[in-house]
Amino acid sequence: MKKVIVFITLKQGVLDPQGKAVQTSLHSLGFQEVEEARIGKYIELYVEDQENVSERVQAMCEQLLANPVIEDYRFEIEEAVHS
Repeated sequence: MKKVIVFITLKQGVLDPQGKAVQTSLHSLGFQEVEEARIGKYIELYVEDQENVSERVQAMCEQLLANPVIEDYRFEIEEAVHS
């Protein structure tokens, strides 16, 4: 089994109102060094081990997990650790 970690972020130039709210809140708490905050998504998938895992995950991202018009994505594939 493989563990896939997907990171999804807004593309540069796309307004991020959640990130702006976080930045404003951090400033109000005294963290003036924060110049920008951007909010994204983190998704963990556990998938069956197969040859084309990378291609399948890319298709998942493009068809459902990310909006390619306004979001970028990247993913990492690793062996799932069994507990």
